[in-house]
Amino acid sequence: MTSNRYKKFSNPEEMVYLAVEASPNGMVMTNSDGEIVMVNSASEKLFGYSRQELIGKSIEILIPEEFRIHHPELRLTYIKESKSRPMGHGRDLYGLHRNGKKFPVEVGLNPVETKSDGTFVLAVIVDVSDRKQAEKMIHLAVEASPNGMVMTDHQGKIIMVNSTTEELFGYQRQEMIGEPIEILIPISHRTQHPELRRSFLEHSSKRGMGHGRDLYGLHKSGKEFPVEVGLNPIQTTEGTLVLASIIDITTRKHQEEQLMAALKEKDLLLSEIHHRVKNNLQIIDSLLGMQSETVYDSTAITVLTESQNRVKSMALIHQILYQSQDFSRVDFSSFIDSLVNNLLVSYTPETSKIKTKIETDEILIPINISIPLGLLLNELCTNAIKYAFPGNRSGTIQINLKHHNSNQLLIRISDNGIGISDDFDIENTPTLGLQLVQLLSEQISAELTIHRRNPTSFTLIFPKDL
Repeated sequence: MTSNRYKKFSNPEEMVYLAVEASPNGMVMTNSDGEIVMVNSASEKLFGYSRQELIGKSIEILIPEEFRIHHPELRLTYIKESKSRPMGHGRDLYGLHRNGKKFPVEVGLNPVETKSDGTFVLAVIVDVSDRKQAEKMIHLAVEASPNGMVMTDHQGKIIMVNSTTEELFGYQRQEMIGEPIEILIPISHRTQHPELRRSFLEHSSKRGMGHGRDLYGLHKSGKEFPVEVGLNPIQTTEGTLVLASIIDITTRKHQEEQLMAALKEKDLLLSEIHHRVKNNLQIIDSLLGMQSETVYDSTAITVLTESQNRVKSMALIHQILYQSQDFSRVDFSSFIDSLVNNLLVSYTPETSKIKTKIETDEILIPINISIPLGLLLNELCTNAIKYAFPGNRSGTIQINLKHHNSNQLLIRISDNGIGISDDFDIENTPTLGLQLVQLLSEQISAELTIHRRNPTSFTLIFPKDL
């Protein structure tokens, strides 16, 4: 199939001509004297001349004036060595447009040997203006970066830094280029760094350096300073380069230390406040207990005992809060267990046949809800203990605390006692305990539902936060 494709060409020279014309790169051939003997259409577009204007002219017509003086000598040297290679040996090369404008180029040289006319030189020319512009923009971006930018080769030698790096480390860039990256690392970390660098090159990927360890840079003055470092591998034909982005976090570290000190001071203050509140409530509890021992009227003793239990309920919340890691929220499941045990002890022996069943999710409730909710629970449990099981009746009081939905919680206090009479109206009750239930429900924006019997239950649905 391939041989048939080329049968339409009358001779190889026609094939070569068409290939040269179709090339997207400029192609210019000169003789041994440097005269242009051939150009393609891409060269016409590149330099702005027609081929008739170029044929027979010296190749120097396409070279900026500042480079022309040395070009004949370089051209003769190349003809003597006569091998394919790039032109320039790392130097920046430029072409000259007909309008006088210079533009950056890359040039590949290829010797063409003939028997009769000697050696010709075929130059393949690529306009790299777009690439140079992109490189310039990248350079400007790197220079303008507020972070230190350091690029190293696969041996760990510094090959590029930006101005921020100079400011961070106190070196001029000429002092850093060609030096090992370890000059920027404290002496205490240098011995391990080459091995860490090799490990990164073997498993290179974009990531932060240090994996949670504190990192430090070393200033030229010998002073160490805290840094964050991001590593970016760059694959090239000459091996993997590493671009490190370096941020001085001295100010942030100082602010973190100040914040930690302030938080510690706040924790100590809150701890002291909760400790004092708890102690004061315990003193009130003790005073009420002592007072109840000096009176003999059963009604007065009941009032003092109920008041004492209310104080204990608030003290218990502060005790649990004091033992918590979070001074803003109460572990309410722990509170329920402690409160119910305390109430059962307070009303012995009447509670000897009363069992309790507690089912709660692990829920933390804000302190502004916990105190009124704790008092609510105290009143409802007290009411069940005192009135649900008259005489020698036995039974069970059950408490459930659950997530109702994403924004609300549900608490239910139920019992299998004698129930609530049909003529009972909680909104017009004369008892202080149930009046408190109404007021406290409103305080925490709770929806209160009462089921009178089989089982008797008080259900509150309330927001997780106010």
